[in-house]
Amino acid sequence: MTESSSAVSIAVARKMMWRMLGADHPMAAHKVDSRGILERGRSEDVKEGINSFFEKRAPQFPDKVSDGLGTIFSDWDDPTYDS
Repeated sequence: MTESSSAVSIAVARKMMWRMLGADHPMAAHKVDSRGILERGRSEDVKEGINSFFEKRAPQFPDKVSDGLGTIFSDWDDPTYDS
């Protein structure tokens, strides 16, 4: 799966799964999922995925996780850790 999947999309999915384990309500997941579909659906990775599929070649996804995950998680607070 990962060889033919966008690294950014995998990172977004993993972050959503880990963070939503403790969600108070399913609507929290729906909001983040909707933002993710909207934002990732407009990405260069999507264009590359579609083009590589029709051209029957392996995708070369241009987006990088190190460039950030966009605004999908902009309203999430990072957890605090007690020392």
